[in-house]
Amino acid sequence: MTTTLNPSIIGQVEKHHTAILTRALAGTSVDEKQWITLNQALAADAPVERTAHIARVAGMTQWPPASVETALVALVGAGLVAELPGARIEVPDAGRALVAQVRGETGAIVERAYSTVSAEDRAIAARVLVTITARLADELAHV
Repeated sequence: MTTTLNPSIIGQVEKHHTAILTRALAGTSVDEKQWITLNQALAADAPVERTAHIARVAGMTQWPPASVETALVALVGAGLVAELPGARIEVPDAGRALVAQVRGETGAIVERAYSTVSAEDRAIAARVLVTITARLADELAHV
């Protein structure tokens, strides 16, 4: 039996990743939008300009910038993101600790699932999904 990559398969994978994340976030004050906003701020590994961060997260998620702004305000209020002079933000120790905790809880599960596929096949899948995502982003930009 041959399986063909299609939106249903991609959607199922995404739903399962979200369920694992939701389980790890239970008991925290952070929801999925806040998590992604926090995680992307941490990925910058340096203070980032607030407006640019909002635009970047909105672009990568296809969320309205106002939704990302709301998530960021909640993170600042919870002390998980700090505001700096010059309209910049950074992730303080509390935010870093939460990210480490959630990654610890989700990492083992995701690693077990991904390790059932060869590194070569994972690399191919990554290239395919990055290409599809870029093409869909182009299509959305024209609609």
